[in-house]
Formats: sequence, structure tokens, C-alpha cells
Amino acid sequence: MTRPALRNLVEGHAAEVYDRVAGHFPDFCGCEMCRTDVLVYALNRLPARYVVGLEGSVVTDIALDKDQNRAVIDVAVMEGIRKVTLAPRCGRKGR
Repeated sequence: MTRPALRNLVEGHAAEVYDRVAGHFPDFCGCEMCRTDVLVYALNRLPARYVVGLEGSVVTDIALDKDQNRAVIDVAVMEGIRKVTLAPRCGRKGR
């Protein structure tokens, strides 16, 4: 028997925010390691929203799309970019 897929929808929303805002930080490296570090930083500071199946996904996506929830995710990702820019693990010199 196959298990239903368990997903944290905040992860997808954080990745979308990253894709939208990373280019606005000219000193940010943006390599795959730095991208992952930003997402880890943000996701560790945001409440997870786990779902199973389409119905739970739709309801949670609607809640995550509200302005207040979107702003919280935006801030966490941007703060992650700032932190990683200061001390990137990829070896690029921080600013």
C-alpha cells in the first residue's frame, strides 16, 4: 500500500518568494548552497503547514495567500538573504 504524500506548503511558498526577491539583493551570491541556506533559515522560523491530498492543499494555499501570511514569509526569506549574504558558506566573501 502506498502512503499518501505529506507536504509542507510553506516550503513552496518560501521558494516562490526567494525566486521573486533574490535578484533585488545585488551582494547576495545566489548559488545553490546560498539558496538552500536561505530557505532553511526561513523555514526554520516559519510555522509548517503540512497537508495530505488535494483538498487540504487547496484550503491551506488559500490561507497562505492572505496578505498577512504572505508578508511573514517574505520577511523570513529576505532576512535569510541578508544573513547568508553576511556569511555565505559557499566561500564567497561576505559583505
